[in-house]
Amino acid sequence: MSRHPAGESDAGRRHATPRHDRRPLPLRVGTRASPLALMQTRLFMARLTGFCPVLRQAEAFEEHAIATTGDRIQDRRLAEVGGKGLFAKEIHEALLDGRVDFAVHSLKDLETELPPGIVLACCMAREDARDALILASHCGPADPSDPLAAIPPGGVVGTSSVRRAAQLLHRRPDLSITLIRGNVQTRLNKVKSGAMDATMLALAGLRRLGLAHEAAAILDPEMMVPAAGQGIVGITVRAEDTELHDLLSGIEDPDAAAVSRAERALLAALDGSCRTPIGGHAEIRADGTLRLVGLVATEDGTFLLKRAVVGRPEDAARLGHELGRELRRDSPASIFAA
Repeated sequence: MSRHPAGESDAGRRHATPRHDRRPLPLRVGTRASPLALMQTRLFMARLTGFCPVLRQAEAFEEHAIATTGDRIQDRRLAEVGGKGLFAKEIHEALLDGRVDFAVHSLKDLETELPPGIVLACCMAREDARDALILASHCGPADPSDPLAAIPPGGVVGTSSVRRAAQLLHRRPDLSITLIRGNVQTRLNKVKSGAMDATMLALAGLRRLGLAHEAAAILDPEMMVPAAGQGIVGITVRAEDTELHDLLSGIEDPDAAAVSRAERALLAALDGSCRTPIGGHAEIRADGTLRLVGLVATEDGTFLLKRAVVGRPEDAARLGHELGRELRRDSPASIFAA
């Protein structure tokens, strides 16, 4: 979670004047090596450069693409080899060792409890958090009112996400789920080749890569609850590095910070393993309130519990914690077994 208490004024933080003029350059930025991760990192660097004039000079940043265990293992689900933290392990080590100054993450891939000495210091403005349905050409167009109906009876859907699989099977128990890993383009190519009938990808990633046109349909969050943190880029730093904390506070998006607090508190309260299908999606509504939807299911989709709560953005962490406890209380204990 952010180092700032949930009730602290975001406006107050954003008006602080960071002392970034004495920071040694270049600033070293750690990231995964995938095309999407590199794109997100460069968007972050551009945003920080726009905020801080000192960083507009040439070679103000040094990009460090780091191969992670999660990227190297492609033939198994993450749950079988250690969970989504495998996308950040080596990046955390580089941060703690001082090889990089801060690290850029897809927030949905960042574990809820960070290693000692590392904090989530900044959340960038959220891209579209919804999931996109990718269909093979033989499936035909998707009906916006029921996009999943475009997948043929008994069809094969590729995904490594237990969250997506559980929600899909809850609606379409006739479908078959097969493992698919790799970067965005690899997954798109597998569907285009006819190896499977469909897959689902985060719309945020498709948009950032200029591939949103590949989506046959965009799935409403009420139909397919997104992963907690989906569409948000989070920046981690060493807890002791107060100068970078102050610098990053100038570009943090207050809405993204609030919804991320709610969603990550939900995950922390549920405390499920990576084998537990969990979804969490918060949004700031037009009236200024925060609405959080939480979901828990069995892997086969035969049990699915979804509930929502509404409250003040200042109470985001509390709302997430309380909803998570409620969902855990009313779900079979076996769902959360390691």
